[in-house]
Amino acid sequence: MAYSNSGSYTTGNSTKSEAQVCLKFPPKVSSPGLMALWSAKGQNKGKLRMLMEYSGPRLQIQMVVTFVLTQAIHSVLKHLRLPMFISQILAGMILGPMVFKGKSSLITSSDQSVAVLGTVGAIGYMFFLFLSGVKMDVGMTFRSGKKVICIGVLTVVVPLMACLITANSLSQESQFFTNKRVFLAVTYSATSFPVIHCLLSELKLLNSELGRLGLSAALIGEIVALFLLTICQWVVDGLENGWKVVVSNFGFFTVYFVIVVFWFRPVMKWMVRKTPEGGQIKNSYLYIVIGAFLVSHKLAELLKVYIVFAPFLVGLAVPDGPPLGSALVEKLEPIVEGLFMPLFVTTCGMRIDFSYLKNYGSFAKDQVISAVVTNFVKFGVSFLLPFLWNIPIRDSLAFAFIMLNKGIVEMAAYSFMNDTLVISQDMFAFVTIIVILIASIVPILVKTLYDPSSKHVRYLKKSIMDCKLNDELRIIGCIHVPANVNSIIDILNASCPTRQSPIALSVLHLIKLSGRATPLFIAHEKQSKSPSNNSYSENVVLAFNRFERDNWGAVSVKSFTAVSPPNLMHEDICNLVMDQFTSFLMLPFHRRRHVDGSIESEDQTVRRLNFNILQKPPCSVGILVEGQRHVKCINSRDHMHDQYPLANSSTYTIAMIFMGGKDDWEALALAKRMSRDKSVKLTVIQFKAVDGFQDDDGDRMMDKQLLRNVKENTSITYIEKEVKDGPETLTYLRSIVDDYKLFIVGRRYKREDPQTVGLHEWSEFQDIGIIGELLSSPDFGGKHSVLIVRHQ
Repeated sequence: MAYSNSGSYTTGNSTKSEAQVCLKFPPKVSSPGLMALWSAKGQNKGKLRMLMEYSGPRLQIQMVVTFVLTQAIHSVLKHLRLPMFISQILAGMILGPMVFKGKSSLITSSDQSVAVLGTVGAIGYMFFLFLSGVKMDVGMTFRSGKKVICIGVLTVVVPLMACLITANSLSQESQFFTNKRVFLAVTYSATSFPVIHCLLSELKLLNSELGRLGLSAALIGEIVALFLLTICQWVVDGLENGWKVVVSNFGFFTVYFVIVVFWFRPVMKWMVRKTPEGGQIKNSYLYIVIGAFLVSHKLAELLKVYIVFAPFLVGLAVPDGPPLGSALVEKLEPIVEGLFMPLFVTTCGMRIDFSYLKNYGSFAKDQVISAVVTNFVKFGVSFLLPFLWNIPIRDSLAFAFIMLNKGIVEMAAYSFMNDTLVISQDMFAFVTIIVILIASIVPILVKTLYDPSSKHVRYLKKSIMDCKLNDELRIIGCIHVPANVNSIIDILNASCPTRQSPIALSVLHLIKLSGRATPLFIAHEKQSKSPSNNSYSENVVLAFNRFERDNWGAVSVKSFTAVSPPNLMHEDICNLVMDQFTSFLMLPFHRRRHVDGSIESEDQTVRRLNFNILQKPPCSVGILVEGQRHVKCINSRDHMHDQYPLANSSTYTIAMIFMGGKDDWEALALAKRMSRDKSVKLTVIQFKAVDGFQDDDGDRMMDKQLLRNVKENTSITYIEKEVKDGPETLTYLRSIVDDYKLFIVGRRYKREDPQTVGLHEWSEFQDIGIIGELLSSPDFGGKHSVLIVRHQ
């Protein structure tokens, strides 16, 4: 049995086109199997063609072909710095009617086969809109400054007015407002937050200054565009169907809004309150939220709410961040981003057919001109506003291109209008060309114009050696877990802070961005009763505030929290180093051990972060390997017990291992500063090669001068040890390891010395160097801490 349906639409030339779709009932879903098809007799069709009549295996084959073709195209285009979005569109164009015009293929064997693939992709797009709403922080609009709000509003409103005026001047229609014209004008001028976020994420600019400005402006622009679209649609309905229809639609929309905001959101907040702090939310709660999202589609249809608004508004109602928002993103994003969205973008590309451009209508021509004018106006406004506020011209140009970017949201809007016959095929071909061109050019231009790491080159070199003993020492301590606090405070106590030689400490708590799209950088105010409204880093801030009170006048503490993607955390650290004119940066080692030497935790994200910092250190860097000892957790209510081991001990023994070179110079400068404390006993151990191997003359002269100063200092113990190879160095270190609580060594990356010959082949962690790795090994007992220093 076949069912036929036809539809028509009017193009710019007022000609009608009809489309017929034939569907077979009952549909064939599951195949009887390859063996059954192969043994079938009396069939003239090919075996594979017979298999493709069943929607189940056909969908699987379509997915495989789509992904293989997309990855093949992207393996070539990625060298041109083109995004994956372009590869997916091109894959769809290859599989669509442009190549198989008038023919059938495995992918487009029938309208029904394409419809099944398109339905799967459309479901994925609904989930994409839902997750986009979940990751949005609407409260960010209220925290944005006046300049950001001005940019977000004007970059939408001004292009929209330019588009409407241009379209009206070109069109011969008497009516200024039409549903089609308004919808297209808003789509041309809108700023899509998911598209901007995707661009900045691919370019690794999310937490750069320009990236934060772009995200804030895009969020405001998204809200303004949705508001304008709703208002314009109501105005058009009022002009075409009467204002009673507008009142009715407004009432339905209000009902939907009340259900989502004043019933569904409180229920989700109750779920969050029922979840223990730091714990995982129940799976049953997640299923309830996902079920409500799926029902919202039907509810929006019943209440005559624009169907695309439904999942987005439900996502906005979900409390962002942990535990609910982050759990939804972690569970849904892999399958949505990895499976559904590539299929959706590819099906959008399959709709494109440039052959319709041969006979384009007047309406399509007028709209293309309007779209081009809108983009030029949007680019001009996006460039002028930041430039007038003293942002450099290259950064202003990059920002303008960011705000101009087009992507999956625009492609989805045009495909929806094409499917519902709002726009003709020639019009659809024109607007997709604009989307593809902009999406291809913008990433390349932004990457060329804006490089946030370039400002690190202009940064004034600062190190511990450059600081006089009585100068203020500016230090940044990075915290990943609460247990890092004790070890950093130990080092600070040993650094001899006094009123005459103070320490300016900046504490940076690094938190993985989860469940939200916008990175956060919070400067905690000491005057506030709570460190932040969201209790970010509360325990860490309280611990260091207490440390500051205990060392009043000698230590000043500023606390910060950075919530960002792990691969971009080093940008937050480098920016803070420059802002605070820091001389020394302390990073925790990625591996922690129990007292018995077993591994307590190992975070490869922290290891990659440390390695990124060491590649281009913004200042002198120290990686702290904590000793294997019981460390009590921080308790914000009871403060901390046994918080400062150094303060409780009569003598704190430190050994500095010296072999020469810039890293060792910096390590020695830090050790000498610590030795000023009477409770600190410093021993400098120099390993000399028996064969008399020497570095270049400059390094050798500096080594001798520094060691001469050490020998003249009566408060420092100097030991000179001659060794012939690495095993002899290892034996000596093993003999003294229990005599000291802290070892300070230079990283000495890729330095070949007779003192370490034979040890490099056993090296596992390049970020702490061979000597640092030996001393932090559990074979050495591990009750001591090790600080590995790398010069700027």
